[in-house]
Amino acid sequence: MGRTRLNAEEPTGSGSWPVGFDHVDRQIRVGAGDAAFKALAEGIMTWQIQRRAGLRVTAPPRAVVGARVVSGFGVGDLRLPVPCEVVWALEPTGVLRSDGTEVDLAGFGYGTLPGHPALGEEAFLAMKASDGGVYFRLLAFSRPSGLLFRLGSPVTKLTQRNVTRSYLHAARSLVS
Repeated sequence: MGRTRLNAEEPTGSGSWPVGFDHVDRQIRVGAGDAAFKALAEGIMTWQIQRRAGLRVTAPPRAVVGARVVSGFGVGDLRLPVPCEVVWALEPTGVLRSDGTEVDLAGFGYGTLPGHPALGEEAFLAMKASDGGVYFRLLAFSRPSGLLFRLGSPVTKLTQRNVTRSYLHAARSLVS
């Protein structure tokens, strides 16, 4: 089966940022303990973080590699479709860091597909640190996908900031 070409080359899971893209890397503490981690991880893996951020989401039940998702943002029925494909996914698992500490991680990253107003990728992570603290991390890199969106770059950047803020609020609501 052929794979649709993504609009960006380097995935958020690679640990590097591609040149020429705007970057977002935000992390907030949303709670503590196993229950908080499980709630956040499940909310991420089942698209609830997008829905609670105010996006309409058409997608399979869980984020898995290759899953196609179309989110829509806007007002009322006036929505701009934003198609993406999941490029990596991590169900809840323990990870040993290079410094010897263990963390629990879950999340996924998706890349934009043709028709999306941006070129790039976005990742959503739930992390439970060794001290029990639970964190939500949002990683993204993007740039406008075409002339129209480049001309509207100030609006695009404002929209990205607002959506980022909505994701942070949604992450908090998933564990409260």
